[in-house]
Amino acid sequence: MANKGRALAIGLMTASCASILTSCKPSAPPAAETPIVPISVVGPATLQNNIVLSAEFEPFQDVDVMAKVAGYVRDIRVDIGSHVKTGDVLAVLEVPEIQDELQKAKAGVAGAQANVVTAQADIQRAEAAAKIAHLSYQRVNDVATKNKGLVPRQDVDVAQSRDAEAIAQLASAKSELQAAEDSKAAADSEYARAGAMMQYATIRAPFDGIVTKRYANTGSMIQAGISSETQAMPLVRLAQYDVLRLTLPVPVTDAAEIKDGESVDVIVSNPSRTIRGKISRYAGSVQMATRTMDTQVDVPNADGSLLPGMYAEVHLHLADRPNVMSVPVDAVDGLGTSVEQAYVVRDGVVHVVQVTTGLQTPTRLEILSGLKAGDQVIVGRHSGLSDDEKVQARTATYESGSSQS
Repeated sequence: MANKGRALAIGLMTASCASILTSCKPSAPPAAETPIVPISVVGPATLQNNIVLSAEFEPFQDVDVMAKVAGYVRDIRVDIGSHVKTGDVLAVLEVPEIQDELQKAKAGVAGAQANVVTAQADIQRAEAAAKIAHLSYQRVNDVATKNKGLVPRQDVDVAQSRDAEAIAQLASAKSELQAAEDSKAAADSEYARAGAMMQYATIRAPFDGIVTKRYANTGSMIQAGISSETQAMPLVRLAQYDVLRLTLPVPVTDAAEIKDGESVDVIVSNPSRTIRGKISRYAGSVQMATRTMDTQVDVPNADGSLLPGMYAEVHLHLADRPNVMSVPVDAVDGLGTSVEQAYVVRDGVVHVVQVTTGLQTPTRLEILSGLKAGDQVIVGRHSGLSDDEKVQARTATYESGSSQS
């Protein structure tokens, strides 16, 4: 009996240990959940690359009108706000030195002309003397040739010498005439120079515009514009307002799309209106400090309602792609690099696809190759996803209201 009791106790203890060991085994891990990813469907859309920039109106031309010569202001005919046309007289300077130079140059021209007349008369006398000397020599020589011994040989030699002398005098007279004519040309040039300098004493408007500042008054001493900036004082400041400039800092990402004649919309707030304009010129290079390219738009202002310093909002229409395959910008990794790729979901499995992109707008991309209409591409972050991974596709929330533009 005692042996039977012991055996029963041992059996119970063995069963209990087995039960405890069974309960200590680790449970099987639960099946991993399939990740849910937001997707967008590739489809046609009309993409437009429009950028909006702010700029300040500037005069088309804006210069300080300087004097070419130094002098006193004898008469100033404009003031702030004066509207002038090209060639209108702004002021007249009193320059006695140039007036004296003009009179001297005029007298020099008259003296040079007199020298020319004198030289011409000398030529006429020399020609007459040369003609007589030559005839005399011919007659003496003819007689001496026909009647040997009738005319002494010395008389023939003297006549020949006088003929040669007359020819030399004629050549000298012609040389003096050339010198007199050269002196006359120099005198004419000096007179023209003095006259031109005298014309500079009358200061005229270089273009149509408005006087925005007046620096000088009657009696002011004006230095020549070629003097140093500390000495030379402008007469007036003239600005052209019938056409104004807008200088736009176009970002480097859009600089390649800028073309002369491209249409823009200029929006002015006061008074509120939209003006249609065109790109007139661009720098053609990017500033390293700002990574932008200066682009200018000329805006007509015939009525003068726009003023320099006013701000405008400019809408540039850089590109237009109708009915192209497109996806959201965040559907493609590696934009701008040699390896651009998208994550496509097909039958619940991720496939990494190489793509080529075209036009980029703030929200969407043009797809040139790698995707087709109807493909489901994963948008947003792609970290943690791998090729051939199973996922659950859900339409991205922002896609329901996307304008695809």
